[in-house]
Amino acid sequence: MGIKDWPEHLRPRERLIRDGAPALSDQELLAVFLRVGIKGKSAVDLGRDLITRFGSLGGMFNASLREFAAVPGLGAAKYAQLQAVLELAQRALGEQLRCGDLLASPAAVRSYLSLQLGRQHHESFVVLFLDVKNRLIQKDEMFTGTLTHTSVYPREVVKKALSYNAASVMLVHNHPSGVAEPSESDLMLTRALVQALALVDVRVLDHFVVAGPQVHSFAEHGQM
Repeated sequence: MGIKDWPEHLRPRERLIRDGAPALSDQELLAVFLRVGIKGKSAVDLGRDLITRFGSLGGMFNASLREFAAVPGLGAAKYAQLQAVLELAQRALGEQLRCGDLLASPAAVRSYLSLQLGRQHHESFVVLFLDVKNRLIQKDEMFTGTLTHTSVYPREVVKKALSYNAASVMLVHNHPSGVAEPSESDLMLTRALVQALALVDVRVLDHFVVAGPQVHSFAEHGQM
């Protein structure tokens, strides 16, 4: 039975309008995005199949065009729409961080970082430069590749902080392995950056490790 044949109060789109998006399951939200199913499967069934195929929403978001288009009923058009939705979400969160206190919006910060770095297949080191009111001035990807405490140069981070007249920074890097637990090298790098930035009166507020949807905070775990 197609969704159009369901009772109106059970249809995902109508439920979203009536109760709000948080009331819907993952597969129901995907059904609203997909709009239609395929022969023998409703959009909700197709949404459930997508989550099962890729293991999670994050796995689906990380899928390449080739992997996504391999699912019957999907193709380049839907892939492009999905990427556009993800980019709009990132930009909206970025706007929110530029207008408000990042320390007062931990959920928004985590969502932003997860969207920015959680899908990458290479390791990146990013610095968020903040003003005196903890608002985002600029996000810079400083280094890529295999990161160690010797491959990230504190002086480059200090130079950027001074150029932006930043009062504080948040450090971020990702673990493509999917394990958010920081390594000993991560801890050494953090200590080196805290010491270097302290010399120019710039505070390190936190260091985050992003692994897919997981975001590990050094500050929350007493590792600063």
